[in-house]
Amino acid sequence: MARGRRVNSSGEKSKKLLLEKAIELFSTHGYHQTKISDIVKAAGLTQPTFYLYFQSKESMFNDLNEKFQNDLIEIFSNKDETARDDKNSTALIEQNLKCIFDYFIENPNLTKIGFYEADQSTVVKQLLVSKLESIIETDLKDYAVVKRVNTNVLAQSIVGSMERLTLTNLLTNESNPEKLAQEISTIYFANEHKLVHQ
Repeated sequence: MARGRRVNSSGEKSKKLLLEKAIELFSTHGYHQTKISDIVKAAGLTQPTFYLYFQSKESMFNDLNEKFQNDLIEIFSNKDETARDDKNSTALIEQNLKCIFDYFIENPNLTKIGFYEADQSTVVKQLLVSKLESIIETDLKDYAVVKRVNTNVLAQSIVGSMERLTLTNLLTNESNPEKLAQEISTIYFANEHKLVHQ
């Protein structure tokens, strides 16, 4: 909450501008190399304006990471249940990966912060692991690979692939969200068939 003055549309624009410039600078130079003076200079604002909206650089950075984490939670909670069908259970994994990759492409600098730079990135990755484990255990439990490999190891491997390929293929425009989601799904689940219960 802003201190000392009412938040109006001009104030909200200033806060948004500060956040946008902070995301750019944090993702380019890193948290430790970015100073509040750099952020306000890039935004064309003053340090007192910064302190109207943020207690410190750390609180701003934490707000950005919280936004990144909440956005990912929302992506999973809004997933389309229509992807669940017995003919193609892997579509649910593909769809979730595509939604995450779409978000990464739309927010490349925030992704560099929240998925790579921040200490909290381990929490985000563990969240992804948990969500993927849930999908695997619910929708892919009858696949041979799931019977052979520990579910947590499988989910962590997918997140590890996401982490590496986002940097090398997605954010470099070597691939797109749909293609990358399909390729990761193919790596782990192609040629895999449901085991027939006898």
